Amino acid sequence: MVNPDVLVIGAGPGGYGAALRAAGLGRSVTVVEKGELGGVCLNVGCIPSKAVITAARLCDRIRNAARYGILTGEVSVDAGRLADFKDGIVRRLTGGVGTLFEKHGIRLLRGEAVFAGPGEVRVSTPGGEEILRPGSTIVATGSRPIEIPGFEVDEERILSSTGALALAGRPGRLLVIGGGYIGLELGIAHRLLGSEVTVVEVLDTLLPGVDPELSRIVARKMKKRGIRARLGTRALEVREEGDDLVVVVEGKRGREEVRCDRILVTVGRRPNSEGLGLDRAGVRTDDRGCIPVDEQCRTNVSAIHAVGDVAGPPLLAHKASHEGIVAAEAVAGLPSACDWTAVPAVIFTDPEIASVGLTEAEARAEGIEVVTGKFPFAASGRALTLDETEGFTKVVAEKGTGTVLGVHIVGPEAAELISEGALAVEMGASLEDLALTIHPHPTLPETLMEAAEAALGRAIHIYQGK
Repeated sequence: MVNPDVLVIGAGPGGYGAALRAAGLGRSVTVVEKGELGGVCLNVGCIPSKAVITAARLCDRIRNAARYGILTGEVSVDAGRLADFKDGIVRRLTGGVGTLFEKHGIRLLRGEAVFAGPGEVRVSTPGGEEILRPGSTIVATGSRPIEIPGFEVDEERILSSTGALALAGRPGRLLVIGGGYIGLELGIAHRLLGSEVTVVEVLDTLLPGVDPELSRIVARKMKKRGIRARLGTRALEVREEGDDLVVVVEGKRGREEVRCDRILVTVGRRPNSEGLGLDRAGVRTDDRGCIPVDEQCRTNVSAIHAVGDVAGPPLLAHKASHEGIVAAEAVAGLPSACDWTAVPAVIFTDPEIASVGLTEAEARAEGIEVVTGKFPFAASGRALTLDETEGFTKVVAEKGTGTVLGVHIVGPEAAELISEGALAVEMGASLEDLALTIHPHPTLPETLMEAAEAALGRAIHIYQGK
C-alpha cells in the first residue's frame, strides 16, 4: 500500500475542502469517511434544513396570497414530495463531491480511522484493516448533538435535528428544547408548515450570543405567529400518556406540563474527538473535547492538523471549509493562515439574522469608541414590495476613522446581504466606501449604503433631525 502525502479523516465541508485543495496542489490524498460524503452539513444539516425552510416559507406565502390579490384554495403539504425535493438536492451535492474526488484522483476509504501511534493510522473498512503512515493528517470529524438525560433521542418521538428533517409527516404539536439557532430555524419552519410549536429555553433569552437588538425582532415575529416561548425554563422529564408525550418543565411559573406529539432536542453540539486515539498520537484536546490549533490549523503535533467543529467554535460549515483550505495549503508549505476578523454567521429564522465582525457592545468592551448607523427595512422600497418590512441593517464603525468594524442585519434575505458586510470588514472599508458605492434601486442591499449614510449623519430616506 502506497502511503498518501495527506490523509483526511472526515469528508464534511472541512474535510472534503482540505482534500480537494491538497489534491489541487499536487499531493496524493486519501480520505476516510464512515458515513456519507458531505458530512452533517450536506446530508442532515445546512442543506436539507434550508430546503425544508424554503418550502415552509412558500407554504406560508401561499396561505397569505389573498393579501396581494391572489386567490388560492386550501394549502396542503405532501410530505413525501417535500422529502423527495430535499433528498434530491442532497444527492446532487454529495454526488458532486464524489465526482470531484474521482477527477482529482483522491482515494476514498469507507470506514473508521484511529491513530495507532505517532504517524500511524489504522483504518477499519468492510474489506478489512489498513495501516497508513501519511506525511500529514487532517482531522475533520465534525460534531454531534448533545443529549439531555431523560430525553434520549430515538429519532421517532424524541428527535435531534437529523430526525426533525427526516419526519415522514408533520407533527401536530412540536416541543423544541433549546432556543438556539437550530431549534428556532426548525421550530419556525414546522410552524409555517402547520404545527403548533412551543420552545423551552433555560436562559432568559432566545438565540443566546446573538445581539439582543436582532433577536428581539425574531422573538416578536415568533409570538405573532403563535409560537409559544418559555424562557428561563428547564425541561425536567417526559412520560407517555396514550398518544401524547407529557413534558414536565419548570420555570418562573413553577412546574407545568406541556403535551406534544414530538420533542426536538437542540441544546448544542459536541466535537467528535473521542475514539480517534488522539492520545496515542500525542494530540492534546481541551476540557470540551475540542482540538486546539494554531492559525494554520496545526495541533501540538506538527504533522497533524484539525479543522471544522472538532477544532472548536464557531461551529459553521463555511468556517470549516476555510480551515480545510488553510490546512491543506499549510501542509503544502504555503504561508496560509486563518484570519477570523470577518466570519459571517447566518440564522435562517423568520426574519433572517446575519452578522459579521464586532457588535457595538463588543467594540466598546475592547475600548473602541464607535459610531453606528441603522436603516429600517420599513423604509426600503424593495422590502415594501416584498411585503417583508420587519428589521433593519446596522453598521458599527470606529469613530474618527470610520473603519467598518461590524455589520448586523435582521430582516428579509439577511443571509444574502451579509457578504457585502463581510467584505467591508475584511478589507477594512470605511463608512465613506459603503456610502459612496452606488447600489441599484430598488434592492435590499441599498440598506447597507443607507445605514452607512446614517452613521455619517447624512441619511436622506430616514429623518435624523437637523
